Amino acid sequence: MDKPRPIIILKKKSGHGGHHGGAWKVAYADFVTAMMALFIVLWLLNSSKQVQEAVGGYFKDPTGTSKKVGSNMVGTGENFLLTRDNMPKLKEQLQKAIQQMNDFDKLKSHIEMTVTAEGLRIELSESASGTFFDSGSAKLKPDGQQLLATLAKELGNLPNKLSMEGHTDSTPYAPSASYGNWELSTDRANTARRVMQSSGLRQDQVTQVRGFADQRLRKPDVPLDPANRRISLIVQYIIKNNDDEPAVPAPGEDKSAPEKPSAASPQTPEKK
Repeated sequence: MDKPRPIIILKKKSGHGGHHGGAWKVAYADFVTAMMALFIVLWLLNSSKQVQEAVGGYFKDPTGTSKKVGSNMVGTGENFLLTRDNMPKLKEQLQKAIQQMNDFDKLKSHIEMTVTAEGLRIELSESASGTFFDSGSAKLKPDGQQLLATLAKELGNLPNKLSMEGHTDSTPYAPSASYGNWELSTDRANTARRVMQSSGLRQDQVTQVRGFADQRLRKPDVPLDPANRRISLIVQYIIKNNDDEPAVPAPGEDKSAPEKPSAASPQTPEKK
């Protein structure tokens, strides 16, 4: 009798697919990184200018400027916040810039920079023959245009705001005249503003244009002295408030310290 054949049962084991690797993880990480970069760019585009400058300052110098506004001053290679502590540094920078002018020797006795309680005050005082403006008018002479353009190129790179003042001496106009010292002082300050804004100042950088006529004489004891006729540029301080955010104070009344008299000697008075 034949023996029954053994029953053989074949069981198929379903194997897993081959090892896929981690390439998909790298692609996913790249996608997430790109999305994060996109959201950061969109956030920066909708942020204030100071936030944008602060972020840019951080990437330029991660060691210390992440909370400072970049000034991008030409020739200095530095980013710093112009406050009471380092305003003298700006004064030195401006002095170096104007010393490069062709007629600096002729103008140096009529340019004075003083660090005051209000900011850096730049005084451009007149001579008897008129250094910056034609006598009795608000028309700038070439030397005045060149000097204001040089200052504008330096100051236009700063976050600081400026105010501009015009002053005259006490020489009166005729009582019947429809134009006087008030109009002349304001027109001269406004002429300076136009020249500087066309030469490098930002359009929103000037906060005030003020004319004082002969009410703030540089030499009160000699009211007709030509040095009383002047243009004043005030670079205002940037002060940090309680939130450690830089804020430009609103210009109020003139709090500047008494100014040192210029070297110009009294001369024969003439009409402005």
